[in-house]
Amino acid sequence: MTKPIFNRVLLKVSGEALMGDQGFGIDVNVADRIASDIAQVRSMGVEIGIVVGGGNIFRGVAVASKGGERVTGDHMGMLGTVINALALATSLRKMQVDTVVLSAIAMPEICQSFSQRATRSHMEAGRVVIFAGGTGNPFFTTDSAAALRAAEIGAEAIFKGTQVDGIYSADPKKDPNAIRFDALTHQQVLERGLQVMDVAAVAVARENYIPIIVFSIHERGGFGQIMAGGGRKTIVTEE
Repeated sequence: MTKPIFNRVLLKVSGEALMGDQGFGIDVNVADRIASDIAQVRSMGVEIGIVVGGGNIFRGVAVASKGGERVTGDHMGMLGTVINALALATSLRKMQVDTVVLSAIAMPEICQSFSQRATRSHMEAGRVVIFAGGTGNPFFTTDSAAALRAAEIGAEAIFKGTQVDGIYSADPKKDPNAIRFDALTHQQVLERGLQVMDVAAVAVARENYIPIIVFSIHERGGFGQIMAGGGRKTIVTEE
């Protein structure tokens, strides 16, 4: 068996990734495919925490943009992340991967509540842990939640699954001249305003010396290839 380059990681999956080619909601086939990639990496002995977004269901900023209260909008978005977390957990369990959902917002009838101690216990027992509800606070993105949870569980890297195969100087789908980077520092990401994760998330990763690895969530087996030391990605480190 190939020895993984990390023993414990945090995977960030956007809500948009789960909807596939649909305009809304969850494409079960896509969720199953992502779950399959996660299962492959788990079989390598890697402990995995996952933060899932909610943009395929609701974005809190949409309420604020229409004159509504941002706090209420963000709470609605947090509920969307819980729906996605339950869907991804279902896909993983179908593949016989022991999985638990921990929510930053108490929902005892639906899933367990997040605590650092419970998370470490689950991961040490071999379970994949999916973090729902973002940080549990308005005004913070699920990117920030990913960086925060990564620091809390002692993750050795944050894997950010995106729509493209790394970080580019501009959106490669809109700008054919966009330059792809193989490696960057946290500071370069911040200084250049590269839209890979929000500023707070990158700052937390930098302060805790956690590398960010950006790759395409749509490339089948891509997660495992990177974990084996190959694959196509952009690595963000402190040096």
